[in-house]
Amino acid sequence: MYRYDDYDQQLVDERVAQFTDQTRRYFAGELTEEEFLPLRLQNGIYIQRHAPMLRLAIPYGNLRADQVRMYGHIARTYDRGYGHFTTRHNMQFNWCELEKMPEILAKLATVQLHAIQTSGNCIRNTSTDPFAGVAEDERIDPRPWCELIRQWSTFHPEFAYLPRKFKIAVNGAEEDRAVIRCHDIGLELIKNDAGETGFRIFVGGGLGRTPIIGEEIASFVPWQHLLTYCESILRVYNRFGRRDNKFKARIKIIVKSLGIDEFRRRVEADWAHFKDGPSTLTQQELDRVAACFVDPDYKTLPKTDAGYVQAQADSKPFAAWVKRNVRGHKRPGYASVVLSLKKTGVPPGDVTDAQLDLIADLADRYSFGEVRITHEQNVVLADVEQSALFALWEQARAGGLATPNIGLLTDMICCPGGDFCSLANAKSIPIAEAVQRRFDDLDYLHDIGELELNISGCMNACGHHHVGHIGILGVDKNGEEWYQITIGGRQGNLTHLGKVIGPSFAAADVPDVIETLVNTYVAHRHEGERFIDTVHRIGADPFKQAVYGDKTPAQRKVANG
Repeated sequence: MYRYDDYDQQLVDERVAQFTDQTRRYFAGELTEEEFLPLRLQNGIYIQRHAPMLRLAIPYGNLRADQVRMYGHIARTYDRGYGHFTTRHNMQFNWCELEKMPEILAKLATVQLHAIQTSGNCIRNTSTDPFAGVAEDERIDPRPWCELIRQWSTFHPEFAYLPRKFKIAVNGAEEDRAVIRCHDIGLELIKNDAGETGFRIFVGGGLGRTPIIGEEIASFVPWQHLLTYCESILRVYNRFGRRDNKFKARIKIIVKSLGIDEFRRRVEADWAHFKDGPSTLTQQELDRVAACFVDPDYKTLPKTDAGYVQAQADSKPFAAWVKRNVRGHKRPGYASVVLSLKKTGVPPGDVTDAQLDLIADLADRYSFGEVRITHEQNVVLADVEQSALFALWEQARAGGLATPNIGLLTDMICCPGGDFCSLANAKSIPIAEAVQRRFDDLDYLHDIGELELNISGCMNACGHHHVGHIGILGVDKNGEEWYQITIGGRQGNLTHLGKVIGPSFAAADVPDVIETLVNTYVAHRHEGERFIDTVHRIGADPFKQAVYGDKTPAQRKVANG
């Protein structure tokens, strides 16, 4: 995996020194609150409901074991003993003191961790498939391309003050596990008929207040022009994007208002002038970065380990964990493991200092010292020998990291919501826990099968509720917290936005509503059919009928205030 070179380290160290002085000047009264605001935001520091929050970048979701241990140290020393993994490969600490932020950033810099471009109207952390480089269905490894984007976008002077934040995702596999169509720019690595590598490019996707699925702007851009084409997209956005209204400032709004054909025309016109400019990639540059992503020292192993097969036969709990949390691997005798951060009673994505230390130890012992973070807020050990899976499972289970629920209802995405975020309309974490406890029966969960539940505390959609099979959105009604339910959303190759089923519900009613939706699915499903497939086959009406009964829309409105 990539390790920072001297240039990277110098940038990070200089940013720490700069912010240290800015913080000193702020507390000395030399900078006003208004002057300090953009400076702290540029270093990933928000002021939330109860305390400052520090958001740290995890470039394309990849971490080393020593970096994970540093997270554990920060959680123990400066926070309340835990951190939170977000849906965008970020780590957040919610209880750090503002005065200590420079000290924290300095310690993080010793292991190449930072908060650069985790906030502000700039190009944010690029995301990708957590199984990049090891997935059985991978066409092209996206990690070198993500690293090229990171190096190009970091402190890019032309795109430091965009109309609004900007997000890029890259996918190189048959299955889109990066949700590229929900990003400002989505990049799909492909080969053309001549066998040449390039990118199919989507633009204008995004969730939030106005959820939109990105549209194809280019069917094939040669890899040499990845950055020049992205620059043209950003240049058009920077020039024509709205700055008068932050709710209409994302690129999806200008793409929608102009139409994809007109937006494409403007991008192509700009690209004609800059196509062969300084950002054109060369084979030498690609080789330089790709050399950081060579395979680890894999052993030559049989395709299937006999002891691993026997262990599943001997232990039903282990077999259940394997079924949900273990994935195939491109190399014989290896597997990828998902460590679940979705144990009942724990906020989704939260991880303690002890668990961070354990994850680092497991990575060193079983997975070449590497850790991946998923946008579903779980942790991946990508390269585990099958023969070691039982021992890994026992240690992960002892540390609360082996709940066998990946892809099931309780493996939910959930933002911090009103418990922490000053933007939230309603709490998310108590809703998540209530649903977890209602469905805290693994046999029942496995019978229900794959079902993605996503929860957001406000329209910013940090919990990706629009693309959940079931989505929950917190809304404010006259100062009270209510919850709107959507069904039919999906991510991946067939990304689709869910539809609101009707008026919103009080918090206490949400578990009952979810149970009713699940029971309706069970009553209508065909054998082997997932919840999302049943919804798209029979439509939303049977689910609405089950939830609301025979009440008219007017009666429902009265009943819900």
